[in-house]
Amino acid sequence: MTSYGDARPSGCTPFEEHLVNAMNDYADSAEAPDFDAPGIVRRIRRRRAVGIAAVATALIVAGGGTALASMTGGTDHRARPAASSTAASGGVTQNGSKLTTVLVGKPGDSFTIDFAGLDLVYAKQLLAKAQLQLGTVSKRPVTGCKPGSVFMADPHSPKMVPVGGTVDLVLCSG
Repeated sequence: MTSYGDARPSGCTPFEEHLVNAMNDYADSAEAPDFDAPGIVRRIRRRRAVGIAAVATALIVAGGGTALASMTGGTDHRARPAASSTAASGGVTQNGSKLTTVLVGKPGDSFTIDFAGLDLVYAKQLLAKAQLQLGTVSKRPVTGCKPGSVFMADPHSPKMVPVGGTVDLVLCSG
């Protein structure tokens, strides 16, 4: 009788040989998984198409709702008076641009900020979000506007302020 420590011609002990044989039997008996690759691809394409259709439907519904709201909201078709330089109109210049509107960016890639009637704290927050610097803040006595609210921004549209530029504000003093 041989012990487990005796060497065999294979170089393995009987326990090791038995273990290797058991693993080989298990590996040979297991069937390879059967994947339905075309079915998987069909399901993925179907899900993608349904997702795209859902997004397109949501955009169409939102656009239709916006169009209907804009059509029904504009029932007042009276002529507008010519622009004047009053505080009630937000400081409009003769060419129709507002004294409180700042055009930020560069030609072709710009946005506007309207400071009309805002207090200094909120105006500073808007300047920070737009990556602009606050220049001088002055006050001017103007009738018809709330004290402490922005009456004018400099430079204002149609002049453009680059990102990082400085904007001066004029507040109503009473």
